[in-house]
Amino acid sequence: MDLGQGLRLAIAKLTGAVVIDSKTVKEFNKELQKALLSADVDVGTVFELTKRLEEAALGEKVPKGVSQKDFIVNLLYKELVDMLGGTSAYVPDLSPKRILLLGLYGSGKTTTAAKLAKYYQDRGLSSAVIACDVSRPAAYEQLETLAKQAGVGFFGIKGEKDVVKIVKKALETLKDKKVLICDTSGRSALDKELIDELRLINDAFKPDEKWLVINADTGQVAGKQAKEFDSAVKITGVIITKLDGSGKGGGALSAVHAANSKVTFIGTGEKLDAIELYSAEKFVGRLLGIHDIASLVESINKAVKEANIKPEDLEKEELNFTTFYNELKAMSKMGPLKNIASSLGLVDLPKDVLEQSEERLKKYKAIIDSMTPDERKDDTLLNNPSRIRRIAKGSGVSEQDVRRLISDFRKMKKLYNAFKNDRNIRKKFQNLFAG
Repeated sequence: MDLGQGLRLAIAKLTGAVVIDSKTVKEFNKELQKALLSADVDVGTVFELTKRLEEAALGEKVPKGVSQKDFIVNLLYKELVDMLGGTSAYVPDLSPKRILLLGLYGSGKTTTAAKLAKYYQDRGLSSAVIACDVSRPAAYEQLETLAKQAGVGFFGIKGEKDVVKIVKKALETLKDKKVLICDTSGRSALDKELIDELRLINDAFKPDEKWLVINADTGQVAGKQAKEFDSAVKITGVIITKLDGSGKGGGALSAVHAANSKVTFIGTGEKLDAIELYSAEKFVGRLLGIHDIASLVESINKAVKEANIKPEDLEKEELNFTTFYNELKAMSKMGPLKNIASSLGLVDLPKDVLEQSEERLKKYKAIIDSMTPDERKDDTLLNNPSRIRRIAKGSGVSEQDVRRLISDFRKMKKLYNAFKNDRNIRKKFQNLFAG
């Protein structure tokens, strides 16, 4: 279970309580502690947060017109924002600059270099990356490939170990580029050899920004890394990568904040556009199901227009295997749909249903095409193993693939049934589209 799911489940239990009393708040806090500790947030920080939350929830007067439940959720929101970075978010200066990326092995520096170059180039600043990772095998080739995919400039000297020579030649060759991003070597730990190399690059490159790249999986260790690198080379910010697949992202973010370092960007996926400016308020909002509505509505409207989806159609339409496939195709274009589900209160809807890969969609289409018209309309017919065997054979997939489709289909029914039977959910959903 990720941090967001754990927090939303805790809130769902609080929302479902008939009376909010001392016992309810204590149980709510236990769920919060469980979610935060599993995300590798420091034990002391967790207990301080929940203690303040309990004191405020039971001791402060609830403002007029606000329910006690909403009051407590708002308290939680504020506490989490403070713990994960505070209210002052990094605002990029869209002017020419040089950015030096530092970090240990496995942090994701090379991919981040290409992502950042694309980020700035997409905003009108011609960008290029410089290959100064002279230690890791194939680092040169990886950055060159990523640069081509991102459509940004690239410079490196294959086989060259002199980082100063590479930097000087790069500055000469890439002088027409507005943003230069230098990828550097990593180590399993910050040792003297790495520090000396980074200082040589720093003196030759003269960066405007020195950003430490840290993998979210490091959890609390992220704070230690931030302090060590800052002591050695004076970093100006931190980028947290792989937040989308890490259970320790909360620990990494809170530890970096505790180390008095500012998170500038976060990596949210493998694609080259899966990088975003970090805002603790937006991040916590997503965790709790309170989303950045402006960005969300923009993405939704684009996907809805492409897929020709209408909320009233969803309300009337019966879910069968054919409509299920069409909705999955629409979802693949609507990245934020998993966020919509959580904001509607559907916190336990399996993520794998909402995030289907193109490969799996093709497989599902072949399976559905191999079903009879009656089977597409009535999934109970597929409780018969002989039908599953026939469909698997006809579509060229395994029986396990057919069963996975059936399982995903039945999970999706939960979303549809909730949508149809809950007026509050329908109203929220239609308000998002109206936005």
